[in-house]
Amino acid sequence: MSNDQEFSGSGHHGGSSSVDNALRLLELIGERQALRVSEAATLLGVAPSTAHRLLTSLRRRGFVLQDRPNSAYRPGPVLNEIGLAAIDRIDIRRVAHPVLEEVRERTRETVSLSLIEGRTVRFVDCVESPRSVRVGNRTGVVLPAHCTAAGKAILAALPESELTRRYGDRELDARTQASLSDWSALEAELAEIRRVGYAVNIEEGETGISAVATALRDLAGAPLASIAVVVPSSRMPGRRKAEEMVDALLYARDQIQELLRSQV
Repeated sequence: MSNDQEFSGSGHHGGSSSVDNALRLLELIGERQALRVSEAATLLGVAPSTAHRLLTSLRRRGFVLQDRPNSAYRPGPVLNEIGLAAIDRIDIRRVAHPVLEEVRERTRETVSLSLIEGRTVRFVDCVESPRSVRVGNRTGVVLPAHCTAAGKAILAALPESELTRRYGDRELDARTQASLSDWSALEAELAEIRRVGYAVNIEEGETGISAVATALRDLAGAPLASIAVVVPSSRMPGRRKAEEMVDALLYARDQIQELLRSQV
């Protein structure tokens, strides 16, 4: 199916109506943050098959995403990219990048910036360690949020209602032997992250890679993103070693948040 065909031929006015419906779907998902096919069909006044086709096309292009098959559709990474481009004056990547470089110089380790997408976390910027043995550039990598320090830092900053919305089934996929796969264990860890202000990952997402991370918040206290120091596990075999990097990380968090506030 060609790109032109995917949004043509539905509604009373052919392609133009399909485009209008697709744009209206994006508005609804932006407003509601979650939209099921049945709800979309009712709100648009179209058949469920038409709503499903439009949502599927939007998902293919990254405008919307699903946490799992047959679940509600949520804002996707392309919407985030468009939003950041439209409000470039507060582009978190542009503001954060020089601070990431400062943390890299202080720790001599790879430092990343991540955003949450449903149940996953996406690395959107990264500066590499100058060491010969290092974790490489993470930009574009997507991992389950509960298996990364970056993701757990954001999850811990979300309200309970939002955690329930994202993890209604309480199912956690394990990527390594160290991954958290029990919901009660994750809840306990998120509580500890809230207490200390940072998250630690010891080979939970990928064997041989560990990290420590903290969340960046907006003016209302909602998590915007997270920054993480990512290292070969040989240099961070346990949580005590992670604590050596926390001061640099928390200083960077405060610096980025202050810079973002000055941009508003």
